[in-house]
Amino acid sequence: MEFFTELEKIIQLKNYNDKISQSKKFIKNFKEKKIEFNHNYQIISFLPSYETFCKVVSPQKVPRRRGFETDLKKATLIHAIVHIEYSAIDLAFDACYRFRNMPMKFYEDWIEVAEDEVRHFEILNSLLNEIGYKYGDIEVHNSLWEASQKTQTLIERMAIVPRWLEANGLDANEKIIEKLTNYKNDKIALKLIEALKIILKEEIPHVSKGDFWFKWACEKENKNIEKTYFEIVNKVYKNVSKKVYINVSARKEAGFSCSEIQNLAREEVKC
Repeated sequence: MEFFTELEKIIQLKNYNDKISQSKKFIKNFKEKKIEFNHNYQIISFLPSYETFCKVVSPQKVPRRRGFETDLKKATLIHAIVHIEYSAIDLAFDACYRFRNMPMKFYEDWIEVAEDEVRHFEILNSLLNEIGYKYGDIEVHNSLWEASQKTQTLIERMAIVPRWLEANGLDANEKIIEKLTNYKNDKIALKLIEALKIILKEEIPHVSKGDFWFKWACEKENKNIEKTYFEIVNKVYKNVSKKVYINVSARKEAGFSCSEIQNLAREEVKC
């Protein structure tokens, strides 16, 4: 089994059950060192694999996630997170596929991330099924996948996917949990809170891995870490707004400096 060939097949699978089962098989073979590497294997670009079963709309047209009183409101929130986790599987695999001749630790890190994302997807998709919905029933946007298309160098990819998008998830996750505590008599809310706690705990190391490889790339190119980070963020996302809420402890654990955290915040934060 050749590493990049298999990744190319998995990323392009258009049935999510097939993608999950093939991902698990591939990860098992990788961990058992049954994989060969051909770093000269041609690199191609991909389209989002979910486009065949999800209706893709602009972020502004994705259904608003407000309240948790009805099954539809529950599904709207859970489906949005399911979509994030599904996209994250492909993004982790794409990092392995796209960046060649890296230290083996790089591939080990992102295969480990993919393994976590597969598990997160399964937990949340099961919860979605429990209330009578499935992945693909609600409109989604392409923002996460588009981020991968805008970041074709290692330093840009590590800055944007783990260190911007996933780090933003550390902030959002905690706020969602806080809002769900208003529904403490709802068994689906309680299950979702437990799932989000698992995800938050495991996403911190994901951001940390991105932090390590971003700083590794900065050192290789003799670039200033903080200056380079904000230059890339502002290049990819024009007119970035300052953040009202930041999960300071999670970001610090993941590798952000207090200076970076303060630079992200709308108001002064304790760090």
